[in-house]
Amino acid sequence: MTATAPDDHRELPGRIMAREMAEQPAVLRRILTEGAPVIRHVAERIAARAPRFVLLTARGSSDNAALYAKYLLEIRLGLPCGLTSMSTVTAYGARPDLTDVLAVTVSQSGGSPDLVASTRAAREAGAITLAVTNNPDSPLAGVSEYHLDIMAGPERALPATKTYTASLLALYLFTEGLRGGDGAPARMLPGLAERLLARHDEVRALAGRYRFAERMVITSRGYGYPTAKEAALKLMETSYIPALSYSGADLLHGPLAMVDNVSPVIAVVTDGRGGEALRPVLDRLRGRGADLMVVGPRRYVEKASAGFVLPTEDVPEEIQTVLEIIPLQLLAHEIAIARGQDPDAPRALAKVTETH
Repeated sequence: MTATAPDDHRELPGRIMAREMAEQPAVLRRILTEGAPVIRHVAERIAARAPRFVLLTARGSSDNAALYAKYLLEIRLGLPCGLTSMSTVTAYGARPDLTDVLAVTVSQSGGSPDLVASTRAAREAGAITLAVTNNPDSPLAGVSEYHLDIMAGPERALPATKTYTASLLALYLFTEGLRGGDGAPARMLPGLAERLLARHDEVRALAGRYRFAERMVITSRGYGYPTAKEAALKLMETSYIPALSYSGADLLHGPLAMVDNVSPVIAVVTDGRGGEALRPVLDRLRGRGADLMVVGPRRYVEKASAGFVLPTEDVPEEIQTVLEIIPLQLLAHEIAIARGQDPDAPRALAKVTETH
């Protein structure tokens, strides 16, 4: 009897997530070349309608991408933004007046019933509706007036990786389009993403520090805060580590008391105003003897227990978010494997979560 070689190395845990993380530079390039003109056109049409307020709707990783859009829209355009509570519409039947409001719904699959229902209700209430998805044929795209395709291609691993960074870039280009910009600084992102992915061995060494962690805290401020939330989600869904994410300001209002030299803290430090705002928090963490890992510029990493230096020179603060998450995706992947888990298929999870 002849032995049969394993089909596509299916016995290797995490191979699908690893492959999809590796696709991110190509996805970012695709958006910048093929998607950017469409995104700019949609942004120009919406800008002509002069929305007075923005409501952002999403769940999971897409919710963290929507939070990034909130920072972009409020800082770059001065547009007030809110993150919606879908149950006000889907469970309680509220019908607020959304005339001249831009309602942006972010969803990888575009298939969750509550996202579709809340978007339909928003459109009926007078909102300008925009869906940002990885599926132009999805129900969500069908009920929205406008749609942006993040062009990430099929994503089979349960943890979102390439669809997350694709959503960030699409939302950045959309925001720049609303203000008449061309998003030119984003052209550096694919090359920088490749450089980060090439440092996988460096991340694997860091993962060894956290193999037996019982809980972790991830903190940041400003544009880095969505990254902290997304990193915590990745750690929880791949490694089952209770990972708590806090704004640096919120961390000081009570949760700092649980920080000690046993529970690791990861600080995501942007090179800019967000990093400067986080500096007092880093000082307090060091003062408590925290096992502190910093993802950010070298000058911050050098003062920490461990870290990963990001290439932030000449990278605008508002697009560093796309880069910050990549080493943390790799970290979640490596910690999961070190703990004997398969990050491709976390227990009790489905790729499309149908909430109502």
